[in-house]
Amino acid sequence: MKDEPILYLECYSGISGDMTVGALLDLGVQEENLKRELEKLGIGGYTIQIAQKKISGLRGCDFSVHLEHERENEEISLEESANRHKSHTHTHRHYSEIQKLLEESKLSPEVKNLSLKIFEITAKAEAKVHGVPLEEVGFHETGAVDSIVDVVAVAFCIQELGIKRVAISELWEGRGNTECQHGSIPVPVPAVTEIVKANRIPMRITHNQGEMVTPTGASIAAALRTEDIPSKVIIKGVGIGAGKKEFEHPNILRAFLLEEA
Repeated sequence: MKDEPILYLECYSGISGDMTVGALLDLGVQEENLKRELEKLGIGGYTIQIAQKKISGLRGCDFSVHLEHERENEEISLEESANRHKSHTHTHRHYSEIQKLLEESKLSPEVKNLSLKIFEITAKAEAKVHGVPLEEVGFHETGAVDSIVDVVAVAFCIQELGIKRVAISELWEGRGNTECQHGSIPVPVPAVTEIVKANRIPMRITHNQGEMVTPTGASIAAALRTEDIPSKVIIKGVGIGAGKKEFEHPNILRAFLLEEA
């Protein structure tokens, strides 16, 4: 086991699904291989974009999921866009539907199982927060597509890199409030609070305003973590995932490939 590489995620700017995918791609996963695996999901209505990006002078890999309705909204009036957004907020894809989609997909067994594990962690937290049965947990339709792609992409990258051991830093989080379909809610958001509590993940509250740790990001950390980082390591590789928000420090997630010294 000591000879196996360790993936270490340094979450000093928090963690989200897209940042994790970007960091793992930057470690060497081939874009075309990822796209082929995502096609096995059998869902459409989105495209992915992978690009290099500068964050406070540092280079990082930016992974983005673009939904078809977003492009449609660029060509309609603000009022029409607002009305469409309101209609979308009432459309949900339940956890049971996402579970069925993944189970019936042509994804490899390893990718499928890790994706299901990540979504189960999120769904259990949301069920407790909202007081509903697990199978009735609802994901906002467009957000569900984002999350599915992010989660499956992370699971594929882990398989592709041959990762069995994962260490996670403490999760740096912001403060204040953030906007969601339910209105303004406090940071850390309730689902993230539940995930870190249930999985005993250390968290550090910073002076940054707004959300730094997303429910998907927290679930990824909980699902992947196998151990603490060894005290003495050799760095074999590093990948940098770019965040979308601006903070007082570079908004990046670094993924280190380590070897025990």
